[in-house]
Amino acid sequence: MKKRKGGAAAFIAAVTALSLAACASSDTAETPAATETTASETTASETTAAAELTGTVRVLMEGVPDTDVVTALLPEFNKLYPGVTIEIETAAYDQMRDKYVASFQAPESTYDLAIIDNPWMDDFADAGFLSPLDDQIANTPDYNYEDIAAPLRAINEVNAVTYGVPFYNYVLGLIYRTDLLAEAGLPVPTNLDELVSTAQALNTPARAGIAMQPQRGYKIFEEWGNWLFSAGGSIYDENGVPTLDTPEAQKALEAYITAYNSAAPADSLNWGFDEALRSVSNNQSAMMISYNWMLPALNKQNDISGDLAGKFALAPMPGGKQVLGSWNWAIPANASNPDAAWAFISWITSPEIEKARVIAGGAPIRISPLSDSAVAEAGFGADYYAAVAEMLANSQPLSQGPNGEEMIQAVGTELNSAVAGTKSVADALAEAQKQAVNIQGL
Repeated sequence: MKKRKGGAAAFIAAVTALSLAACASSDTAETPAATETTASETTASETTAAAELTGTVRVLMEGVPDTDVVTALLPEFNKLYPGVTIEIETAAYDQMRDKYVASFQAPESTYDLAIIDNPWMDDFADAGFLSPLDDQIANTPDYNYEDIAAPLRAINEVNAVTYGVPFYNYVLGLIYRTDLLAEAGLPVPTNLDELVSTAQALNTPARAGIAMQPQRGYKIFEEWGNWLFSAGGSIYDENGVPTLDTPEAQKALEAYITAYNSAAPADSLNWGFDEALRSVSNNQSAMMISYNWMLPALNKQNDISGDLAGKFALAPMPGGKQVLGSWNWAIPANASNPDAAWAFISWITSPEIEKARVIAGGAPIRISPLSDSAVAEAGFGADYYAAVAEMLANSQPLSQGPNGEEMIQAVGTELNSAVAGTKSVADALAEAQKQAVNIQGL
């Protein structure tokens, strides 16, 4: 979960409060009930093995809401695995990749468990840094790996080998003010032209129509990728070759620039996640394209949105396809305690604990909680989970193959230049295509 999602202290506090409220006590929490279900379905031999498993599992995580949800669930894990200690170290996103690489290359690992951002997966797997997990997945009773959304599972497969299990998704969608659309008599936009015209119609001297994130590098590519899909374009063709200089890409970038010039906040060329969130939550912008798990915090009463809480909704991107990202649990090849690491991965991503995690505010990875009435009632409403299910079903990452992080940064630099007006759309896309092909060796 990249720098594009870091920060936003108020947002983190809001979702942390949600997770702690959901996990605070056995009288009110969903987590203990889920753990009891797990225990009741565990055989005596499995219970004995869990009780006998010992060791410390060290993991580096970003200091963001889903990390807080996991931390709140640790006491429940230790009821089943009393001899296993999970030690979580938090760091800023920009530090994490280097820390992990140093640990992976050391004779003795610093970390026994890793969370891998999806652009890193191919590089780390190809370098031999990660342990294959196919056997562990197949041999874990009642794990039901197929319940995890297929696009998320695909991110973790490199050369037909599974090296990770999804931790949480950050699929993007359209977040909008329901009251403002109603007042304007406008439907939720369903295509690229409607997205631009709706943003323009909602734009007023007091409030921008859409808060955008054209910051150079990762942020603009992550946001613009959704516009590309809405225009009918793609990031790669069927052979895995980048397709960033097509007519669809030109249409998407021209539409993006039009919306930025006519409906985005003034002087927001360097905006990223924090600024866009602040603008929307403070009634300074009517819409934004961002992560699905933003909606619960925006609608939480007496929190970051103030009196606007409850007036936000989430929809799939106009056109129906959206950019997908994920953090993924993985076991380093040089981990000191791989059995205990897998025990935690299989527990935190199990069907029962996934349900508790989603209710507590965690971003879903499994399909089953999204249609569960108990989750909808205790969590954030059936409409929200239905939208997430639809978004996950038709989503695609920004990168595939080697050097994904570098490719994303290079493409995002070119896109920002076009929005800034220092390059033409055609020149920026041609250079983005050239850079992507060269960086990924295609």
